[in-house]
Amino acid sequence: MAKSREVGFGSARKLIRGTISCGSLAAMLLAAGCGTSAPKDTRAADEATLRNLDAQWAKSAAAKDVDAAVGYYSDDASLLAPNEPIASDKTSIRAAWSAMLSPDTTLNWSASKVEVAQSSDLAYIMGTYQLTTTDPKAKPMADRGKFVEVWKKQADGSWKAVADIFNSDLAAQAPKPAPTAAKKAGRHHAKRKGRGSRST
Repeated sequence: MAKSREVGFGSARKLIRGTISCGSLAAMLLAAGCGTSAPKDTRAADEATLRNLDAQWAKSAAAKDVDAAVGYYSDDASLLAPNEPIASDKTSIRAAWSAMLSPDTTLNWSASKVEVAQSSDLAYIMGTYQLTTTDPKAKPMADRGKFVEVWKKQADGSWKAVADIFNSDLAAQAPKPAPTAAKKAGRHHAKRKGRGSRST
């Protein structure tokens, strides 16, 4: 009887030890699983990087460096300029920048807000711009407005603009109305009358 009790106690001890071992193993695995940290939050560093990139971009535009200005776009970027179709390839984007950075044009802008997604792969920048140019009669013309840029982190970790849109704060200039048919006829009649009176 004592021997069977001893065997029973031995089996119970083995069972307890096995349970403790399994429990310890489960606890270690659980701790290891919980210890897997979330991806590091790099939004502050990304925001600083994007502010710097945008400032460099503005300097490139101020220097009228078309190649540098176009270099901030991704290969699949789109430029949405006012009163123009969407430029959705590097060739059309370059053409738009070449027109904007003409010798008689001054362009500058500054960012007022940079927002980076928690995933740190997308961001947008908002700000204002000032544009000064001269008309064909050498009269200076000033424009001011706002812009939104959407940036995407590339496979190599660099940031590129994937969408760029801007428009003016100034009211659109209404085209001069075409003369009506009655006014045209009246002017024509007056001219004929005037010519006739001068000939007499």
